[in-house]
Amino acid sequence: MLNKNIKLAITVLLLATAVWQFTERNIGNGIFLILIALIVMLFYFKNEILIMTLFKLRKQDMEGAKKMLAKIKNPDGALLRKQNGYFNYLNGIVVAQDNLTLAEKYFKRAVELGLNQDADMAVTKLQLAGIAFSKNKQAEGAKLMAEAEALDKQNMLKDQILMMKNQLKQVKGQKVPMGYNHSKKRSF
Repeated sequence: MLNKNIKLAITVLLLATAVWQFTERNIGNGIFLILIALIVMLFYFKNEILIMTLFKLRKQDMEGAKKMLAKIKNPDGALLRKQNGYFNYLNGIVVAQDNLTLAEKYFKRAVELGLNQDADMAVTKLQLAGIAFSKNKQAEGAKLMAEAEALDKQNMLKDQILMMKNQLKQVKGQKVPMGYNHSKKRSF
């Protein structure tokens, strides 16, 4: 994986070579070099490893996605700000099944860096709300869930939000009486 500045330098060199080819009357070579420069520029704005990771996640290949994300050694130097946000978002999704604390760190970093689409931000906030509820932080979880609901303009997460609200109501209804102690064992 190339650094973002190296990708820009390659693009500039390809464009300069294309201009030189045009001045030498090699129109075909110039057009071909411009097409290659456009492909390199596309990979500057849309990182190829993040795209491959999304394909792996669509196929439910978590191990493959984890391997693809591991190829990015220095995300701050290699990725743009929003790409770095998606790197953390994808890492959070992959890690969420094994380690909620690490997933929370990745999701918070993704929110901090920002994501392009509101739906992705809504998923991130909903994941953070679920993690907050699992850590018994009801106020923070409710706030994050409300933010996720506001960001979900196409109602893609409506069922998940409703399910989480129902689970919250069930948990609130199962309060343990104050004098009851779970740790006491009954002896016969």
